[in-house]
Amino acid sequence: MTNDPGLPPPSPPPTQQYVPAQPLRQTNTLALVSLVSGILGWTLLPWLGSIVAVITGHMARKEISRNPDTQEGDGLAIGGLVLGWSMIGLSVLVFLMILLFFGGLLAVIAGAGASGNLN
Repeated sequence: MTNDPGLPPPSPPPTQQYVPAQPLRQTNTLALVSLVSGILGWTLLPWLGSIVAVITGHMARKEISRNPDTQEGDGLAIGGLVLGWSMIGLSVLVFLMILLFFGGLLAVIAGAGASGNLN
């Protein structure tokens, strides 16, 4: 078998190269705890679950960002953070609304009593 002088020489057969396997990425445990606590914060443990969800969610995101090759679960941590912060925010909002409602009610009663119209 002769090569035509106008054609390039045939390429060598492909060799198989060893490619090291990537390490398995494990789901961060704190991220899972954050999501479960966030769900519990909306159902069975309103404030305690939400506080735990926020704390563990921030801890999990920090661990995942330090070890992105070996850990995953950032979405779980974000879900726990959203559930936890939204429950805390809603609780504060409801507390302020109740405080303003009863404070306004007391102001109306006090104003009516001071003017002598309370009969």
